[in-house]
Amino acid sequence: MRKLIVAEFLTLDGVMEASEEWQPPYVSEDVAEAIQASIHASEAMLLGRVTYELFASYWPTQTKNEFGVADKMNSQPKFVVSSTLDKAAWNNTTLIKGNVIEEIRRPKQQPGGDIRLSGSATLAQALMQPGLVDAYWLLVHPLVRGRGKRLFADGTAMAGLKLVESKAFRSGAVLLRYEPDHWRIGAGDERRHAVDWWHHPGSGNHALRSVLFVRAGESLQARLTP
Repeated sequence: MRKLIVAEFLTLDGVMEASEEWQPPYVSEDVAEAIQASIHASEAMLLGRVTYELFASYWPTQTKNEFGVADKMNSQPKFVVSSTLDKAAWNNTTLIKGNVIEEIRRPKQQPGGDIRLSGSATLAQALMQPGLVDAYWLLVHPLVRGRGKRLFADGTAMAGLKLVESKAFRSGAVLLRYEPDHWRIGAGDERRHAVDWWHHPGSGNHALRSVLFVRAGESLQARLTP
């Protein structure tokens, strides 16, 4: 089964909109290498209409093909979700117009490599709730935008994620890779029993929690004391 990877450029306050305006100063050589590796690691793209139209107007015109990125973007299978497009002319593109969730489940269930979703905030948010996102590749940049569309919009409920990779770059950007943490999501009895045990008034955990908080306070005080 293929994985759906949401790959986004973010600010510290979670903004992903108009990254072309704020990202370039942070694209050091090691950041560029990480982006290239992410693109080459996927075997298909999933896009919303706005991002698709931006990509489709740019990548087919790139003939220099540094590091093979242009060839990869132009040749790999692409899926675009849109209720307004009548056709998708970019090479090897499939148009999804209705039953979006089921239409995206279908290629995920086929054999092959990862499907990479870039930009396309509305589409990404729509796929989070039914659990279709298998991983998040988030390149976080050291600035606060203060405005703009965020990847995790107000009202987004994420049950739990686990960090599987983190990497700092020379420019100050940080790569964070997350996957759903099914234990934290609490689908099984083990999670529910653990939560019940921790909060049960008769389990002795009031004292345990107190000890943990005291020790944390003592550790912090030690760090702050000259």
